Amino acid sequence: MTHLAEVTPSGAEVTPSRREQRWHGAVVSERLGIRLTTAPGSLLPIDALVGLAVRRNPKRAQLLVSRVLAKHAPTPPGLAIGAGRLLGAAVAHRLGLFSPDPKAPAEALRRWLEGTPPSCAEIVALPDNPPAAGRSIATLGYAETATGLGHLVAEFLGSYYVHSTRIATAVRPFGGFEEEHSHATSHTVVPTDPDRLACAATVVLVDDELSTGRTVLNTIRELHAAWRPAAATDTHDGDAPGGGKGGRRYVVAALVDLRSREDRSRFQAMADELGCRLDVVALGSGSVELPDDVLDRASEWLAIPAPGDLAATRGDLGGTRGDLGGTRGDLGGTPGDLAPTRGDLGGTPGDLAPTRGDLGGTPGDLAPTPGDLGAVRSARFGIDTSGPHGTRLSELAVPAAREAAEALAAAGVVRTARVLVLGSEEHLALPLAIADALTAAFPDTSFSSTTRSPVHVHDEPGYAIRSALQFTSHDHAVDGGPGSGPRFAYNLTAGGKRFDAIVYVPEPGTAPEDLECGDGSVTAALKRAAGTVVVLHLAAVPPYPEPLRGPGFGSYPAEDVGWLLKDLSHARLEAPTHEREAAIQSGRASYAESLPQEYEPSPEYQALFHQALEESKHRIARAVADVTEQVLALRGNEPVLVSLARAGTPVGVLMRRWARHAHGLDVPHYTMSIVRGLGIDRNALRWLLTRHRPEQLMFVDGWTGKGAITRELAAAVAAFAADGSGGAGLQPSGGRLSPELAVLADPGHCVRVFGTRDDFLIPSACLNSTVSGLASRTVFNRELIGPHDFHGAKFYRELAGRDVSNEFVDAVAACFPAIRPAAQPPLADPSWAGWAAVEKIAAEHGLGPVRSAVNLVKPGVGETTRVLLRRVPWKVLARPELLETDDAGRLLRGELAHVLLLAEQRGVPVEPVEGLPYSCVGLIHPQLTPGATGADGKTVLDV
Repeated sequence: MTHLAEVTPSGAEVTPSRREQRWHGAVVSERLGIRLTTAPGSLLPIDALVGLAVRRNPKRAQLLVSRVLAKHAPTPPGLAIGAGRLLGAAVAHRLGLFSPDPKAPAEALRRWLEGTPPSCAEIVALPDNPPAAGRSIATLGYAETATGLGHLVAEFLGSYYVHSTRIATAVRPFGGFEEEHSHATSHTVVPTDPDRLACAATVVLVDDELSTGRTVLNTIRELHAAWRPAAATDTHDGDAPGGGKGGRRYVVAALVDLRSREDRSRFQAMADELGCRLDVVALGSGSVELPDDVLDRASEWLAIPAPGDLAATRGDLGGTRGDLGGTRGDLGGTPGDLAPTRGDLGGTPGDLAPTRGDLGGTPGDLAPTPGDLGAVRSARFGIDTSGPHGTRLSELAVPAAREAAEALAAAGVVRTARVLVLGSEEHLALPLAIADALTAAFPDTSFSSTTRSPVHVHDEPGYAIRSALQFTSHDHAVDGGPGSGPRFAYNLTAGGKRFDAIVYVPEPGTAPEDLECGDGSVTAALKRAAGTVVVLHLAAVPPYPEPLRGPGFGSYPAEDVGWLLKDLSHARLEAPTHEREAAIQSGRASYAESLPQEYEPSPEYQALFHQALEESKHRIARAVADVTEQVLALRGNEPVLVSLARAGTPVGVLMRRWARHAHGLDVPHYTMSIVRGLGIDRNALRWLLTRHRPEQLMFVDGWTGKGAITRELAAAVAAFAADGSGGAGLQPSGGRLSPELAVLADPGHCVRVFGTRDDFLIPSACLNSTVSGLASRTVFNRELIGPHDFHGAKFYRELAGRDVSNEFVDAVAACFPAIRPAAQPPLADPSWAGWAAVEKIAAEHGLGPVRSAVNLVKPGVGETTRVLLRRVPWKVLARPELLETDDAGRLLRGELAHVLLLAEQRGVPVEPVEGLPYSCVGLIHPQLTPGATGADGKTVLDV
């Protein structure tokens, strides 16, 4: 019979308490001939970290059952958290980011495993200044076992974190890989911002064990193929992140490393092949010896029932009191003096005490008002663990732990009770933190988790899996939805003991009805294992925000447009125009970080809008019809209109209405942000690709000036496709995303798809928010826009009395019955004549180097209007014939009436220019620096 002393490395001290306990892998070691050995220099002995069980898997016989992971065995939460943080400290130490040696906390962890918990609350405290803060480091955890462990490592480092998943999501996969030995082999990686993983200079890969390392090598090969080194600039430890030669760096972190010599040589071979640096960090290092016939031995064991064996389907019946049901030091709770609260193990099921949002139950059950627990973002979509948008697990856990404590107390559970917090498959990190917080109210709280892995159950001291609960799945996995397969919870009734109470924390967003699927439900199974069961239902933060719609945001009807924007109505973003202009031109700020004071049109100006609308509505309706017909032809009558907020928004609304009027089509329309110099809102674009095929999308804007946004859009889409940001960094993406831009008017000759090329007054250019759904210009301010947010905008509800947004589109749409679209000629490439004209104007007016000067030239009626409304204008250039007046001083032609009115109000001179290719051109002040005087005679303040 093999005891713990027989697998302890030579020279290691064997304490009496350890000799009295049988090692949790002894039975498997004896029956299958498996031997574990600890390598010299290992932080912890292998046998202290793991026990052994037998897999129900023909690919691998043995299962290493961790004593610190809290996945298959109920474990004190502080022990599991301490092990995870210790691994994070070891990674930081290897990277040269954290100076203290991890040996001292490793010794504290070893003593706890032997039965002596530490006197302080934490084995390893989180550092005040995360080691990875500000560095290009990403951490990837493996589903399902290491999702919580990876989060603990990432939180210690303060790095970006994402874990692989087997859950079906709408997010386009960044990639996937195979875990060859696993019961469920396929993993996908679905970060909503693939750039964080693709651009990281250092990637930390976290798993609970390294047996051969094949899964890790598969992952590294795929990640390296998607790496974009141009974006990786972080350095530390004296070298480039990849180690000396400017390559990428990978650190593999595991609780135990049992690779063979051949396996280790494969790691070095891959590092040499890829030109990267590849390190391995583990709490325990050693080797495993397997006899040649180990699979046959395991198969024979599984096929022949033996005394003490338990079928997984009846594992809740318990067994002999033993190692996993002993002392806290042996990871099973308190000694056997605390009896179950409700009968014996075969008696009446325990009480179910539902919490917020739980369905069912009896009138006496706790069912408070839902909503206080907040919503949780899954790390499978990527999260920050530090910085302005990062939140620590301990902070997230407090409300849920308080709720659980109240529910347990209401159900009559006493402070000295044995309580188990049970996580759900990939949802481990937050439930573990909840368990840790719950120890303040119920000191004898342990943590464990459900799993999809089938393991042979054998109720004998010295075997690591001694009882099992089986129930039907309630998740939405890639291989099936709720009820499609079995799930398990192990060691909940080991040694014939039940917990007094179980707090179950399913995946956030799980529908309560999915948990209640008949006799095979998880709640029914748990009620057989504990006196009281509490279910904590947490809401889920969607991977991307959902579009805003009226009337909550914007004044258009909800069906007309979905706003892919974050509502910043509460924020103070407006600044005086001259201050904004000085900051923008000096390079101290982007124009998208703040907003100009929203222009409230005077009665004169509103009258001018109505006059222009009356005069041009038929002309606009024809242009809407023509451009929409082109779009329908290009997109096979299945377009998804994506207008560029906010000038494109009313045009998108009109195009949608034409498609419905002329063809009965219900065309989806969304509006999103693009910012010159910053590019397109990638989160919004990624959201679109979760709902629609890329080849369906058609970008829409109001008009072109010189074509700056057309070029910005083309560059942004090309970069988005090239770097895999569409979510296909490791896999083929399918259809192609086109930067094609459709506009109502194209006086600059910048696009192929347009309604007209006349430079005339489009009434929607006259006003700002009051003709654009009461939305502000879009904002990208990092203090307000988090990494998972859309760009932002404000909803000016207070201007509702002056809103003409729907009046404008209704007036134009009313003209549709009289419109017959023109025959569409073949699309021709644009000449970009407008850009050439702008460069000439910039040179003639001495605006400086052409590359920057073109940004000060705003050609066309629409762009000139924007200059006068938003910026600090210098002068307006106009065709002489559009400035001619009669004897009474009235304009003979009214196309520029609103421009002249605004110029007069702002004190901006208007100069006639012969041969101007546009109706007018607005020039921004070219020397707007502190102390400069604008055309209105005002001096710009130092901002």
